[in-house]
Amino acid sequence: MPKIDFRLSDISEAAKAFVDSIGADRIFLFQGEMGAGKTTFISEICRILGAEDSLGSPTFSLVNEYGDANGDPIYHFDLYRIDSPREAFDMGAEEYFNSGCLCLVEWPDRLGDFIPEEARYVNITVNSDGSRTISF
Repeated sequence: MPKIDFRLSDISEAAKAFVDSIGADRIFLFQGEMGAGKTTFISEICRILGAEDSLGSPTFSLVNEYGDANGDPIYHFDLYRIDSPREAFDMGAEEYFNSGCLCLVEWPDRLGDFIPEEARYVNITVNSDGSRTISF
């Protein structure tokens, strides 16, 4: 499992390394404690891919859509506020996941058994010195 160690001041380099490793994968499930930097890291990934929209957490909308440098959609989910996998289904998560577009999902545990088989997990750990380790 690849790992990237970084300080928040080096997040651009870490996000670039992550983007370079994406390959054909389209669904990434970001795990980490509250405040680990999931939203910040995803925002930087989107910026590197060419998104120029206002990047931030879709906490209240549950999903934000950004356009990459080619105009292709990038979907950023924050599922912290949903109470059941059914809510994700009702919001159309299955259609997003089957779209072939990049899907970046925070709090994927809220999906329950609804997690797509092809999804890749991305774990963000806060180290004792404040740096982060991302493994995927």
